[in-house]
Amino acid sequence: MLDAAPKLAAIVHTGGSVKSHVTAECWERGLVVSTAAAANALPVAEYTLASIILAAKGARAVEREYRARRARVDLLVEHPQIGSYRRTVGVVGASRIGRRVIELLRPFDFDVSLYDPYVDAADARQLGVRLVGLPDLLRGNDIVTLHAPSLPSTRHMIDRAGLASLRDGATLINTARGALVDQAALEAELSTGRIDAVIDVTDPEVPPPDSILYRLPNVVLTPHLAGALGNELHRLATCTVDEIARFVSGKPFAHPVTASELSYIA
Repeated sequence: MLDAAPKLAAIVHTGGSVKSHVTAECWERGLVVSTAAAANALPVAEYTLASIILAAKGARAVEREYRARRARVDLLVEHPQIGSYRRTVGVVGASRIGRRVIELLRPFDFDVSLYDPYVDAADARQLGVRLVGLPDLLRGNDIVTLHAPSLPSTRHMIDRAGLASLRDGATLINTARGALVDQAALEAELSTGRIDAVIDVTDPEVPPPDSILYRLPNVVLTPHLAGALGNELHRLATCTVDEIARFVSGKPFAHPVTASELSYIA
């Protein structure tokens, strides 16, 4: 394809990841590459924030109880543990989305910790989070939200032992990639009812029809809903047009992708 396009100078992707569209040879030929991943990160982070707040308030469990009872629920007596004040949130991955989630959490009274092997203490201080190892993050938080890329090194980073270490009543949120979590171990842990989950991505991408995830009351299962959809696609288009305008006017891309990033970006 590159041989057939000798005048090609730039690749501007209207979506997030470019890994399935470009190869190292693009940069070897002097092409510049851009992505709308930053624009796509916004709705994912917003969806995650909403999920965190609803999880902290215990909204799903209380909603189920209210529907079943059809009578008064004494929240102060029956659910004294719910609420967002000083609730702990663990963020896995300081990606574009992970950083945006951290930013959106700042106005709230959450205690936020982060696991990311590429983030040092100085960067963590700038983000306003506590840097911890993955085992400590899983054990030490009420809500764990995943924002790491899908790489060979991150496959099943949340394994059976990690899931078992989550606190009773904890909520796991995955809006990143299904392969980050051992799917069989997740289904087994969720079937106990001990933890809750907000699952927007699975491995495989669509669970088989007999998957228990469709039936579990402690699971919010959506079909890759968090990313840019509907009118949010206009934001991606605007980002792409802006990048093309920068390129033709001789300016560098605002959202460039470099060859060295291919090994660790989503």
